[in-house]
Formats: sequence, C-alpha cells, structure tokens
Amino acid sequence: MSFSELGLHEAILRAVREQGYETPTPIQRQAIPAVLDGGDLLAGAQTGTGKTAGFTLPILQRLIDTPARKPGRIRTLILAPTRELAAQVEESVRVYSRYLKLSSMVMFGGVGMQPQVDRLRKPLDILVACPGRLLDHAGQGTVDLSGVEILVLDEADRMLDMGFIHDIRRVLKLLPSKRQNLLFSATFSDEIKALAEGLLDKPALIEVARRNATAETVAQKIYLVDRERKRELLAELITRHNWYQVLVFTRTKHGANRLAEQLGKQGITAMAIHGNKSQSARTRALSEFKAGALQVLVATDIAARGIDISELPHVVNFELPNVAEDYVHRIGRTGRAGAEGEAISLVCVDEKKLLGGIEKLIGRALPKATLPGFEPDPSIKPEPIPNGRNRGAAPRGNGGGHAAPRNPRNAAPRQQPRGERPKVAASGVSNDAKGDAQRRRRRRRRPAAATA
Repeated sequence: MSFSELGLHEAILRAVREQGYETPTPIQRQAIPAVLDGGDLLAGAQTGTGKTAGFTLPILQRLIDTPARKPGRIRTLILAPTRELAAQVEESVRVYSRYLKLSSMVMFGGVGMQPQVDRLRKPLDILVACPGRLLDHAGQGTVDLSGVEILVLDEADRMLDMGFIHDIRRVLKLLPSKRQNLLFSATFSDEIKALAEGLLDKPALIEVARRNATAETVAQKIYLVDRERKRELLAELITRHNWYQVLVFTRTKHGANRLAEQLGKQGITAMAIHGNKSQSARTRALSEFKAGALQVLVATDIAARGIDISELPHVVNFELPNVAEDYVHRIGRTGRAGAEGEAISLVCVDEKKLLGGIEKLIGRALPKATLPGFEPDPSIKPEPIPNGRNRGAAPRGNGGGHAAPRNPRNAAPRQQPRGERPKVAASGVSNDAKGDAQRRRRRRRRPAAATA
C-alpha cells in the first residue's frame, strides 16, 4: 500500500513525498482511515513507528474537507507532555501542511507568554500545547477553545505518569462536548484504559505491536559495573568505539549536569538537557546534537519522548529508570523507522531489581557482559536508590517495582519540569501574573516623592 491509496489530498501527498516517504507504516495504514472516518480512536504502537504522521495526515485531510463550525477559531488541539515533543509534533504539522492554507503554532512554558498571546490573536487552525501553559492562557482569557473539533492526546501514558491527569480534566471542560477524540500512546496501562473509558466514545482500537515491546532493530546489551566506575566505563566505550551522537540517560538533573561536565573534562563534547534548563539552552543542545557537532547529549526522562533524530545510533542508560516503561521509551529513541540502533545499559548492584522489572515488562532476559578491567566487585553491597523506588514498592501492573502515578502537587522536581506546568491559582491566573499585578497596585498606592 502507498500513501496515495489512503484517500489523502494531493497537496498532502506532495509534502509526504518530499520527506522521502512512499509506504505508510503499520500504525499509519490503520490509523489514517480510522481518523478519516471521524470516530474516536485509541491507538498504541512502540515508539519510532510513525504515530505522529498517523494522526497529523488525516487531521489535515479532515480540516480541508469539512467547513469550520466556528470560523476563525482553533479547530484542532494536540496535547503533548513535554516541550520537545510539542515542538516536534508542530514541526511535523508545518511540514505536512506546507501546501495547504492551514496555520499552526506550538505553546509551552519556559518562554515568555506575550509572543504566544500575539500569535493567538491571529487565525489559527491547529494548536499543539503542553497542558500547563495552555491552562495559563485559558485562565487569562487569551485562548479560545470553543471551536475545537478534534482533540489529540499524544503520548498519553507519559502525560499520566507525569501527573497531568488533573490538568487534562480541566482542559476537557473548556472544549465543546461534540468533537473527535484521538488517544495515542506508546504503552497501554490500566490508567490509560480508565482515561479512554471516560474520554472516548466507542473508539476504534489499534495496537500494531505487543504492549511495551521494544523494536527488533535495537540491539540491547547490559554491562555490569560498579556504581563508582560507570562514568569511567562510559568514557571508555565512547572513545574505544569512536561513538558519535550518543544519547545518555540519567535519573536526575544534577546527575545529568555532573556527567556532562565530567565527560567534557575528558575531551568528550557533552551537554545536558532537562527541565531546569532554559528553553534556549535546550533548543541549542538539541540543535548541536542533531547536527553532529555534539558527541554526547545527557538527558533526564523528560527528553525520552521529545528527541526524534533519524538514525540515532546509540542510546546509553547510565542509570536504569525507576519506571520500567521508561526503558522502552528511552531506547525507542534509536532504531526508529526501521533503522538499526544500539541500546547499552550500565547496571550496578543497586539496580538489579529495576533490571528484573524491565525484563519482566519486555518479556525477555537482556544479554549481560563485563568489559575487561571493569569487572564488578562482588563484595560491594547494594544501596537504596535515592528516591526509594527500588525498595520493593508494589508494581503498577508491569513488575517494575515503581510507585503509582505522581500527583503534580507533590511530585518531585525530576518528574515536574519547570515551565511545562506553571503554578496556577484557584482563579486560573498564574501566580507570577498575580504577583505582578500586586506589585503594580502597591506602586500606585505609594505617596509621591517630595520635590524641592
């Protein structure tokens, strides 16, 4: 089957061909007709299989086929959990709609609101947004969602895991009741099923791969090593094999910063990307990494779904994730669209339970090896993982030994990146905005300074 057989407009097909795509992936072959039918959809596929085009292409077709219910209003809302993923999705929208008279924008925190307000004053067909910043705009009356005809929850499982369920419910109250709902997820969990039951109306169900499966094109390997020698082993692997474009995952922001700095001292160009970095710093690091100017990008799990680099050769888990599903998302950054990739995990004695949870989730034992000179010391005793999630916590249906989904109001900073979820008062106005208004009122109440 080719894209031309899916009922897409020639202008869309032209943009698709210019990207070098001729044959749709399995998720695209099933999702595009389902979206074009106009019904709700629950779709799952392992990362790197083309989910974004699976909903973007038919949405564009529907927008040009049907007149707007409320001309001039936003017709499609796409929610994404992270800035990087939101930017990536909106870029795909612009690429595929380049020959159509449709407009789009991306909205997330960590940047000024006024440019977004200015853009929202102009006609807009498709809005890609992170939930927190969208609610900030809604609270200040700068965004109108009354004309939304299609809602997409992209990487819905990640949104729930990051504690966005309350924000999603608040957004739903701002939308028309009559709309098409599309829920896309890399994994299906009990929480995703519960969300789908409350959101979707008799949805079509598409699942093109076994749940939580890893791509067959990714070669996975475990290196056993002592916790204090991980950095040394990583540097050895990078220099010995002359690796470039290595995406390395750590658990914490501080750990990412420290590792990037240490690698730099060893002559390996590296930068860190995480929620505490400014948006300009994150954009620059990603740009240099994609261009091949940066040898290593060290990231926390916030970037696990937002980095889309064709033919990324290497992913390294410097530390195993506390949530077993995140292993699938991390290594899904390589081996995308049929390309081959390599996923290496450096595992110390502390992480054996986490490794067991991952192997149970993906349904296979991962090959283990030691590098000569880096054999682990059998006398070293395991220590608790700092956040306490490796102490036999009850699994959430996947054997990973991790906690239940985090509430955004008590989540640790690691799971609650700044900028994507600004604190919002009960009035719906951001606390920063309220503070500015209070300062202005105080200045007006001050007596004028005496003059000579």
